[in-house]
Amino acid sequence: MTDDKTIPARAADILPLRPRRPCPICGKDSQREAYPFCSKRCKDIDLNSWLSGRYAIPAVESEESDPVVDDDGEDR
Repeated sequence: MTDDKTIPARAADILPLRPRRPCPICGKDSQREAYPFCSKRCKDIDLNSWLSGRYAIPAVESEESDPVVDDDGEDR
């Protein structure tokens, strides 16, 4: 006899932790194996966009408020 608790749950019985969203590359439904993309192909397209510099995180240069001054009055 087998105990029902020892039988692993089927993938269809497992509730998803994330809501389904469209693939950011092609718009098809995302798949669990490639989340948030629909396939490995779309994952690779996105990776290539990052590596080729098509995507970039904007940087804001901050102005230094006061230059550092040595004891002898020279700027560093």
